[in-house]
Formats: sequence, C-alpha cells, structure tokens
Amino acid sequence: MRTVVLTCCALVLTSLLGGCGAVAFPCRAASAVIKIVPVVGHAAALPTDACAAVIDP
Repeated sequence: MRTVVLTCCALVLTSLLGGCGAVAFPCRAASAVIKIVPVVGHAAALPTDACAAVIDP
C-alpha cells in the first residue's frame, strides 16, 4: 500500500513540474530582484535570465 501511495505522489509531482516552470522560478525571482538595482541591475541579471532560459525555454 505504501508503495502505491509513493508512486502516486511521484506521478503527481512529475506532472506538476512537467513544464519546468517551478524549477526555473528561483532563477526568475532572483533576476527580478537584481533588476531593481539602478543602473547595473539589468546587466547583472543576465546570468540569472540565462539560467531561467536554459531550464524553461
């Protein structure tokens, strides 16, 4: 019974992360915070934008 429950949980988590949007969220959130910095924010956020683009194109 426990194996069935764990398998169902794994299938639900896999379907939720199917688009990888949840995995890319930390990169996107960090990028948004960095972009707040005046003058250099957008240039400094390029690596985190690239991270998000690689995970979830």
